[in-house]
Amino acid sequence: MKDVQVSAYVSEETRKLLDRYVRERGVKKAFVIESALLHHLRALQELPADVIIPPRLVVSRQSGKEILESLENPPEATDSLKALFDD
Repeated sequence: MKDVQVSAYVSEETRKLLDRYVRERGVKKAFVIESALLHHLRALQELPADVIIPPRLVVSRQSGKEILESLENPPEATDSLKALFDD
């Protein structure tokens, strides 16, 4: 199998995480990137699309406000949830 080079831009945070991982594990960046990419692509082939959770979620300003509101003022637990925690 012939190896080819692929170029991609990543965030500074991702690069730092990758650098730390390869330093701690003693593996090559190419190995980590290829393993992660293969894992991701196979998951996309094998799993239903609705179970794939993206690593980043983008929400509108309004949705963000609603999320913050629900976190700051959570609704009261339902009877079913209370029963679950009582067990």
